[in-house]
Amino acid sequence: MKVAVVGATGLVGSVMLKVLAERNFPVTELIPVASEKSVGKKITFKGKEYAICSMQQAIDSKPAIALFSAGGNTSIEWAPKFAEVGTYVIDNSSAWRMDSSKKLIVPEVNAQVLNANDFIIANPNCSTIQMVVVLNPLHKKYNIKRVVVSTYQSVTGTGVKAVEQLENERKGIKGEMAYKYQIDKNCLPQIDVFMDNGYTKEEMKMVNETKKIMQDETIKLTATCVRVPVMGGHSESVNIEFEKEIDLDEVRNLLSQTQGVIVQDDISNFIYPMPIDADGKDEIFVGRIRRDESKPNTINLWIVADNLRKGAATNAVQIAEYLLEKGIVNG
Repeated sequence: MKVAVVGATGLVGSVMLKVLAERNFPVTELIPVASEKSVGKKITFKGKEYAICSMQQAIDSKPAIALFSAGGNTSIEWAPKFAEVGTYVIDNSSAWRMDSSKKLIVPEVNAQVLNANDFIIANPNCSTIQMVVVLNPLHKKYNIKRVVVSTYQSVTGTGVKAVEQLENERKGIKGEMAYKYQIDKNCLPQIDVFMDNGYTKEEMKMVNETKKIMQDETIKLTATCVRVPVMGGHSESVNIEFEKEIDLDEVRNLLSQTQGVIVQDDISNFIYPMPIDADGKDEIFVGRIRRDESKPNTINLWIVADNLRKGAATNAVQIAEYLLEKGIVNG
């Protein structure tokens, strides 16, 4: 099983390597790919050294699977070239997510739509992934009418440069800026560029991707996405209105039985999800489950996940595991 990791030296790429190792994905030959300036440098995977390859070298090796985390432009240029040689590409950028010919996959929600012809598979946005895993069982039970979500997103979602900016600011060091403004001791109500409708691209990703993944255009969703000075883990405050009457104990029970979800909802003991506790974990944590007393059949809840793992790397590896399990890719 040859596996390429494109963007292997980046934040998400390095976590992909870690997750592949932790989950014992059957990699017989790793093909790490990075920018031209990194070609020839060595990385270590499961105790063995591998030299970083160029894109063309990786394609010539004809890997079974290529995990991409190298930005949208790179994916648009190179993913089809991998697909042409029979490689299944799982892409972490936004390049293919809303392409009607490509599947947008969160394994716990919609892996069953995949088939052997899906050579380019899109990995959703990190903030969308953690939300839809929680929404899905509730939608099946109560029919979601409307969702209002506000996010509190870690600087790791931007990349290494943003992490360095936050660390520099905390040390009082002037350095390169990933953001237009200071992020330490601050919140930035802008993630990605602004669109003509006044929303950011990140906010519209959550709206559009949720409908595509859950295969329901009737779900109304509005989002406000905020960057916060947290080093790892995205948090979301989510207000959900249903068509049917809800029972809070049943909601907690449904979520407790949902694959990949851990309910932390014991306010009497001050137990609720926090990004510091989700760090390094693959599960999605949900708590603060309560009725919205201003509107019938409506609840509020709080969702937290490690954005580099379930929000990116782990979700991609889980897609690869599904392809292997179903015999779409031969191990």
